[in-house]
Amino acid sequence: MDRILRFYDRMVALVSNCRLQNLTLLFTRIALAGVFWRSGRTKVDEGSWFSISDNTYFLFQEEYKGMPLPSDLAAVLATVSEHLFPILLVLGLFTRLSAGALLGMTLVIQIFVYPEAWWQVHSLWAALALVLIVRGGGSISLDAPLGRRRTA
Repeated sequence: MDRILRFYDRMVALVSNCRLQNLTLLFTRIALAGVFWRSGRTKVDEGSWFSISDNTYFLFQEEYKGMPLPSDLAAVLATVSEHLFPILLVLGLFTRLSAGALLGMTLVIQIFVYPEAWWQVHSLWAALALVLIVRGGGSISLDAPLGRRRTA
């Protein structure tokens, strides 16, 4: 048993390595950003950078009508958020703010749009966002030099 515990302690020390943690935070940022970016791209006209599609407005009027905002405003806010915050996450710029915004979107989707999807989908998005809110973007991010600059 002692050998198993020593081996376990060595493995914990290995994965607690600062570089590995920073790579993990980078991967977490990219994974969460990818979910929302892909969703955002479905809301714009094909071939355009940012022309919100008529289908998006229709979905917010009909399928997502439980939202507590006017449907046209909700469509614009969701589309902007699903483009802006993933970009910031990939860059690691304002990581905690961006992850918090996407966590907020996740909770809105969970409560008002797809309440049955918590365990299958939304709990995973929330977990990724919470890791980034708690840990930040890591040293492989634009937050890192900005943080050093503020403390200098």
